[in-house]
Amino acid sequence: MPQERSPAVDNKQCLLLHGFTGGPYEVTPLADHLAELGMTCHVPVLPGHDPELRTLGQVSWRDWLEGASQEADRLTKRHGRIDLVGFSMGGLLAAYLANRFPVRRLVLLNAAVFYFSPQRFIKDIRRRIKLRDWAFWDWKIKKTPLPATLQFVTLNRRMRPELSKIEVPTLIAQGARDPIIHPKSAIYLYQHVKGEKELHVFPNTRHMICLEPEAPIVFAAVAQFLDKP
Repeated sequence: MPQERSPAVDNKQCLLLHGFTGGPYEVTPLADHLAELGMTCHVPVLPGHDPELRTLGQVSWRDWLEGASQEADRLTKRHGRIDLVGFSMGGLLAAYLANRFPVRRLVLLNAAVFYFSPQRFIKDIRRRIKLRDWAFWDWKIKKTPLPATLQFVTLNRRMRPELSKIEVPTLIAQGARDPIIHPKSAIYLYQHVKGEKELHVFPNTRHMICLEPEAPIVFAAVAQFLDKP
């Protein structure tokens, strides 16, 4: 069942998609912020992404695409045009949906276009060992089935051609210190998206862009963008 954040009065509808091995918690702070400003936000759980990731190895990239498409279909049939936010892998799914459904505005947060370099990842892992959140990342790495990782790689390859087809107004946000998605992803998106576009780079932000100290600045930029007609 998708999570929903609703204001007192129904207004604009926004669909937010989380990342690979993640969940609604990755984008819920942004959804809460937008709901406070009058939007109704929908945050579905993608197939295989139960809290323990028990079924992640049993689904394919097509299941993620179908799950996201069903939500977009449900919302657009009921409300017409919607706004769309995609984080990391959710950004790839959002790009696909923006080319097939009546989307008003699109927001891509650390969209998973290009991966980190192995050297950068190792450096980040070493740093995280010293931090309290290492246990969380260690758990996530151990819980991620290899078949699911291969499905993510396939999704990335299949969705890449969708990026140059995007014509809806698009905001691209990238954490400059993201150790998982290479920051050049944002440049690639900005160069290939056809429609109106904005690029925002946050110098002190890592991967979890909605959970980082700069998140309030991110939220303000997204809200201002979605407030446009």
